[in-house]
Amino acid sequence: MKGLGRFALCTLTAVALVASAGAQTKPRSGGKAAGPPAPPNPYPLRFATLCAACHGANGRSDMPGTPVLAGQPSFYAATQLFLFREGRRSNEAMTAVAKTLTDNDLRGFSDFIGTLPPVPAPAPATSPDATRMRKGAELAQKHKCVFCHGADLSGGQQVPRLAGQREDYLQMSLQGFKSGKRPGYTMAMSEAVSQVSPEELDTLAYYAARFPGATTGGK
Repeated sequence: MKGLGRFALCTLTAVALVASAGAQTKPRSGGKAAGPPAPPNPYPLRFATLCAACHGANGRSDMPGTPVLAGQPSFYAATQLFLFREGRRSNEAMTAVAKTLTDNDLRGFSDFIGTLPPVPAPAPATSPDATRMRKGAELAQKHKCVFCHGADLSGGQQVPRLAGQREDYLQMSLQGFKSGKRPGYTMAMSEAVSQVSPEELDTLAYYAARFPGATTGGK
């Protein structure tokens, strides 16, 4: 229980960090005329030099097991960066990067990620298996994936976009939630997949990666 308490505190800190960004950057109304223009946003360039090699310049990774960032909500991105920085998520490369980030960096990178539109996946060599897609849709309803991630699996706020995500990354994440190796900022995902078989998790990953309409650019 102490571990859960520390994790809950860590999560609340991440939420407060992201929530405070809007308050700190909200422009003032009235009063004296605005000062000199703000300097250029450095985070597009920093993303290009620090993140794009793995995650892709447009946020769509070509590397196995590396998540697509394009289309992800900024709130979700900030929370994940925070969890990596604080050692709550385990990934050697991401932990090494995140440990160097300030709170302002977390906000800056996540705000930029939030501007990246969804990017279509490369055209598959074969059409999706209709039977497996139908089963995936049934599982998404049965296990209430659509309740949190949306009917279009586009996510929002601290809930990630699943539509069009890499299948291998979805498989790894779902299996990690089921085994307890992948932490979430709440216990919702671990509880949601606790009664789902490994085969069904693979079907859900297959379905979400090929979700109908995932390539239309809607968010």
